[in-house]
Amino acid sequence: MSEHVKPDDIDAVIHERVRLSIVSALAVSPQLGFGELKSMLGLTDGNLSAHSRTLEEAGYIVVEKSFRGRRPYTEMRLTPKGRRAFERYLATLRQIVDRGEST
Repeated sequence: MSEHVKPDDIDAVIHERVRLSIVSALAVSPQLGFGELKSMLGLTDGNLSAHSRTLEEAGYIVVEKSFRGRRPYTEMRLTPKGRRAFERYLATLRQIVDRGEST
């Protein structure tokens, strides 16, 4: 990565607070159910649905819907593309922090 970080270097899809929380949670868990994420992050159904759709459209997460017994169950997991994007995002933030500490 270059020495000079530009605003465009920060992934806007991940940078939004709720989406960053979702990606961070999925980065440390192989998969999480909709209810687990909702509870863990203190989100409403609509908020989690909207942000997970944005992440899914970017190819960063996979959302799988199924049934457990007769109840619908939605599970999410990070894709390889999403993991790489998250790692790049963290590397960019580290570069910003390191640059700030060296001045």
